[in-house]
Amino acid sequence: MLTLHNNEVEKVTKLYGIKNCDTIKKARKWLTENGVEYTFHDVRSDGIDAETIESWVQQVDWETVLNRRGTTWRKLDSAVQESTNRDNVVALLLAHPAMIKRPVLNVGGAVTIGFKDNQYQAIFN
Repeated sequence: MLTLHNNEVEKVTKLYGIKNCDTIKKARKWLTENGVEYTFHDVRSDGIDAETIESWVQQVDWETVLNRRGTTWRKLDSAVQESTNRDNVVALLLAHPAMIKRPVLNVGGAVTIGFKDNQYQAIFN
């Protein structure tokens, strides 16, 4: 998402996740310590829409967006796990936003999944 500000294009930074997630806490700390202005969107309490998830899946592949390591995924019926694919993953993530791999960083429309210090350093420098 780009917004015009003082006749310049300013990149809007948005971080998606769940506020009590340790990786989200690390990402937020990194952004704050490095002076990056951002907004935080909690996918559990603020909700998420299909269009947003679809845009992530188009950019980084559905298997990257889906968190198969978490408790929510492990608690799913094995038939649901085995039948999850590109065609139904958006609906699954809408129903279970905790299964979105975190954090999702959106900088001017470009999406990055996960947090690594050097990765964020490359994005913002």
